[in-house]
Amino acid sequence: MTINEALRIIAGIFVLLSVALGYWVHPAWLLFTAFIGANLLQSGMTKWCPMMRLLEHAGLRKD
Repeated sequence: MTINEALRIIAGIFVLLSVALGYWVHPAWLLFTAFIGANLLQSGMTKWCPMMRLLEHAGLRKD
């Protein structure tokens, strides 16, 4: 698995989890969804993502 595939899987899991928590636990969890969206937006514009750095250190290959 490459870093890009793992990043998309993790982002999808985080979004689905935060929406579920916002629906069933407390609406404030939707702020986590907004954080994920903001991080995806900034990483698209700056080409830098903290999660990609973590995945690289975990040993996943780039492409």
